[in-house]
Amino acid sequence: MKGKQVTNIKTGAAMKYEGSIYRPPSEAYSLLIQVTTGCSHNKCTFCPLYKDKRFKIKSFQEIEEDIREAARYRSVGKVFLCDGDALIIPQKKLVPIFESINRNLRGVERIGLYGNAKSILRKTPDELVQLKNLGLKIVYLGVETGNSELLEKIRKGVTYSQLVEAGRKVKEAGILLSVTVLLGIGGVEKSMEHARDTARILSDIDPDYASALTLMMVPGTPIYDDFIQGKFVIPDQYGCLKEIGMILEQSNFTDCFFTSNHASNYLPVKARMPKEKEKVVRLIEEVIQKGQSSVLRSENMRAL
Repeated sequence: MKGKQVTNIKTGAAMKYEGSIYRPPSEAYSLLIQVTTGCSHNKCTFCPLYKDKRFKIKSFQEIEEDIREAARYRSVGKVFLCDGDALIIPQKKLVPIFESINRNLRGVERIGLYGNAKSILRKTPDELVQLKNLGLKIVYLGVETGNSELLEKIRKGVTYSQLVEAGRKVKEAGILLSVTVLLGIGGVEKSMEHARDTARILSDIDPDYASALTLMMVPGTPIYDDFIQGKFVIPDQYGCLKEIGMILEQSNFTDCFFTSNHASNYLPVKARMPKEKEKVVRLIEEVIQKGQSSVLRSENMRAL
């Protein structure tokens, strides 16, 4: 839907978005500025989000029009750059966008964006520090799993070591790092392997924030086709709880805020790790042992 006008919840500005717009839950009240359309990778077998559009970098003129439109309204606070991988934009084109945001918008406290491992690794340490000094305060990195076989199977396009290197590179630049992992992506067959290896990669990356989403079966995705054909069996609600329990129990964080409050999850969890590790692991174990389905989100209430 090219040129679609949408009133931004934060500013009241009439922004021009192409296609559907997605952002992390923590950016719910941020000003959303679309700097690319789609995802530069867009091959993951489980993801339906950007199938309605081809990846491109929007022109600076288009982007600045939205920035100036937002500038007509009240103070902003947080800005999130859409779509799936804004960090893929070459530095010489990305820096002017940050400069325009700082020049035109009032009250900007932080800028955030999605960055995949390849786009992060393409940036030099100095380039990341430059973006940090221009207001980039948080990068969201989709890890999904630490299991190397599954990373290849879901067509993530990166290896375990590349994910770790990318995550550490963001942190070394002084930028907050938020990573996501995906419960159920290993199916019943590799459920515990997925959980164990995901705990390992989270420990190796040691992010500031980590969140777990639960796999949703969406028609049109390759993993859905496998599901329909019986080639992939997704763990049930308690199977997914066992995964998150193992991930939390076996992860070693320095200081990380871990959540599973996304609408796809069965059990909302918030924990400061490692301080609250034992408490939250006991909670999950208790729900599993007692079969407390009443505290779990029902299937018809789950969403992407």
